[in-house]
Amino acid sequence: MKKVLVLGAGLVTRPLVQYLLDQLGYTVTVASRTLSKAQVLVGDHPGGKAVAFDITKDAAALGDLIAQSDLAISLLPYIYHVQVAEECVRQRKHLVTTSYVSDGMRGLDGAAREAGVILLNEIGLDPGIDHMSAKRIIDRVHGDGGEIKAFRSYCGGLPAPDANDNPLGYKFSWSPRGVVLAGRNNARYKENGHIVEVPNARLFATHYLMWVEGLGDLEAYPNRDSVPYVDIYSIPETDTMYRGTLRYMGWCDVLQQLNAIGYFGLDERKDLAGRTFRQVMAELIETENLAELESELAAFLNVAPNSGLMMALKWLGLLDEGPVSSQATTLLDILADQMLAKMGYREGERDMVVLVHEFLAVYPDRSERITSTLIDYGIPGGDTAMARTVGLPAAIATRMVLDGEIDLSGVQIPVLPEIYEPVLEELEQLDIVCAEKATVLE
Repeated sequence: MKKVLVLGAGLVTRPLVQYLLDQLGYTVTVASRTLSKAQVLVGDHPGGKAVAFDITKDAAALGDLIAQSDLAISLLPYIYHVQVAEECVRQRKHLVTTSYVSDGMRGLDGAAREAGVILLNEIGLDPGIDHMSAKRIIDRVHGDGGEIKAFRSYCGGLPAPDANDNPLGYKFSWSPRGVVLAGRNNARYKENGHIVEVPNARLFATHYLMWVEGLGDLEAYPNRDSVPYVDIYSIPETDTMYRGTLRYMGWCDVLQQLNAIGYFGLDERKDLAGRTFRQVMAELIETENLAELESELAAFLNVAPNSGLMMALKWLGLLDEGPVSSQATTLLDILADQMLAKMGYREGERDMVVLVHEFLAVYPDRSERITSTLIDYGIPGGDTAMARTVGLPAAIATRMVLDGEIDLSGVQIPVLPEIYEPVLEELEQLDIVCAEKATVLE
């Protein structure tokens, strides 16, 4: 029997667990802080087991769980991946995650190679399918004697158009806190040979409209540091390297102002419990005039009181008389909790994943504009598109490692053909397809 340990039972876990339980000769243990979530995932499948586990309280149990497994999949918050990886290396067990490789994870490369185990990271959607679909085209262009002179990549998890019914144009198919935390990042990219630095304070202001076939105009803004992907994707010849996030129109203006007001703050506050949303907002814009808070806020933001931005902040509940969550200890907690309360999917609604690559490929005799587009929709009453596109690549890679189809060690991401070719091929069989199109330029 091949024994898989899944750490975490969050929003993207179900398709991964189901895929692995469907494999002959596999057992799957799902370990979660909330036992009931793990029990729902494994159901009554004879190869499934649910256990209660909290990594913050029982490090010894982590060792026991890994010792009983051949491979661990960490879907815990990324800050715990290195702890899990260290235990996997110590016990010579493989690890799969869907998160970016951290410095701490990268530092385990030598030890993992010595132990003969793979620590395979970034094998979800973004990062994951984005890497694999990009490298498939890049390697093919290089193999045909061409060069990649420009590369742009965009990804977003959004409500399907029929479910896009709130002022922010967004609903949560993964961690609200993770979405807001991502908005604290600086960004950097390469444009026409020049490095562009984007400080966090201007992240959401640095957006532009991106037209996507079949969907229309979306907002695109830069995602973290794109520059290292010149080397990661082996395209030193490129003049442009841009990785961006996609949202419906209106998101960037609202998030830009929430950041400016201070709602992305992570400073611990003991005075938030018992305060109202209205009181917190008044403090942040430095006014004591609660009766005229709407007009004071509009003046602070330099917008009209009846502007779309003001309507969005009111709809979000940040000017309400109600109390903030008693569990909130930072301003970011207040924002993330309120977003989750207001911006969840309702019964029967679909989410949507959009991934678009654009390449300028130059050959000795011609130039081509190549696009790769993935649009995937969630299944009403079933799996979300986000869960499928994050969980299934990790599940497929897990099977490949355990079946010996991936025979690598050390810290890896899926940019090698022996990983991306079979994973993309199987995803296509599961109706997750990156449609490619090439246009010869005059």
